Order: sequence, then C-alpha cells, then structure tokens
Amino acid sequence: MINVLIVDDEPLARDNLRCLLNDFECINIIAECSNAFDAIKTIHSLSPDVVFLDIQMPKISGIEMLSMISPHQMPHIVFLTAYEEYAIQAFEEQAYDYLLKPIEPNRLNKTIQRLLTETNRKNQIQIKNQHYLKYIPCVGHNRIYLIDPNDVYYVNCRASGVYVINQDNIEYLTELTLKTLEERTRLVYCHRQYLINIQKLKEIRFVQANYTEIILNNDVSVPVSRRYLKRLKEQLELV
Repeated sequence: MINVLIVDDEPLARDNLRCLLNDFECINIIAECSNAFDAIKTIHSLSPDVVFLDIQMPKISGIEMLSMISPHQMPHIVFLTAYEEYAIQAFEEQAYDYLLKPIEPNRLNKTIQRLLTETNRKNQIQIKNQHYLKYIPCVGHNRIYLIDPNDVYYVNCRASGVYVINQDNIEYLTELTLKTLEERTRLVYCHRQYLINIQKLKEIRFVQANYTEIILNNDVSVPVSRRYLKRLKEQLELV
C-alpha cells in the first residue's frame, strides 16, 4: 500500500485527483491539504510515501515548500501544474515525476506503476534484511557468544555439532543448523558440510580432476563439492 498526501489549493483539482487515485487499490489517501503550511505539518506527522504537490499555490509555492521539509522525512514528490515551463525546475528539485493538469489517467497510471514497483522492491529488501540474523548465537562455558555473520569465514558441520570459524581459525559451537544459517545469513554452501563467506574468498583451486577447494583470506582451505561448484560460480558471477 502506498500512502499518499494530496496538496493543492484548488478544491476541484483535489477532488479530480482523489477520484483518479481511488481507482488504484494500492493507493491509500491519508490526507489532503490546501496550502504549504498544513502540508509540511502533515508530512512531518504522517510520513506519507508520496505527495502529489501543486506547484502554484499562494504564499508558498510547491517548489519553495520542499526546502522546509526535513530531509529524513522527504517523500516522493509528484508535481502537478498546468504549465510545462516548470518541468525543468521541478526535476532540479529532484521531483519523482511531473504531471500536467488536467491529469491524463493513462499518464497517472504510469506514475503509479513506477511507484508500486519501487515500493515492492523496497519492501522486499526490508523484509530480507529483517530476516537476516544480526548475530549468530554460539555456546561456550557458562556463556553465549554473539558472532557477527560478517566476521565468519566458514561454518563446518561435524558429528560433534555445527562450528562457526573466524579469521583466527577459532571455532564456536552453535545450535543452529547449516540450513538455518544459509537461510538467515549471507553464508553460502560450498559443500554439504560447509558454508563459506564469499566475501572472505581468496581463490578457488582445482587440485585434482575430482577435487576442488576454496582458499580463504586467512589461507585456510575448505572443500568444494561438484554439486555446489556451479552455484558458487554463479554467485561469484564467474559463469
């Protein structure tokens, strides 16, 4: 859902835009304002995703209004105007889009589809980032170590458990499975018993016809199985 604020000093213009936007299920109109003063307060209090902003308004124009918005709360701005000559100035103010009045439904649809695509992309990134572990919990003697996944060189699953290994080749025992670590960190499989941090990869070494190994930045070698070699190359963009 895209939260929208409409800002226009003309009631009929607001009514027209509201009717057009109501045809889009992804649009949620959270407020309407008739002047820049109210619009600034609304943006800072409600944090809309998009503001459809009329350029020509009394006292403070839409372009002047942008300098009064906190950069941390700056939404996408879609300028509205009846005059084409404002287009260059609008985009100099980093406008997301520029719509001429009267608003053409097909042109508005293109703007909404762009906004929807970008919103979905940001949501996916946010969900993915939230899904990742900030720390890998590892058990020790009367303590729990919290290991930053970015500091991990590789993970090895053995009969005695799953071990997280750092630059100094120190091993930490974790109760998490390889599958969980693969799903919730950026560590990747190179062997059914190993995950590696590809940011720590130094080289892939083809030792024999049927044996390949990875050399990490700390010069530790980790085996690579044929099952995972192709996938690893793809992630490294070597194919």
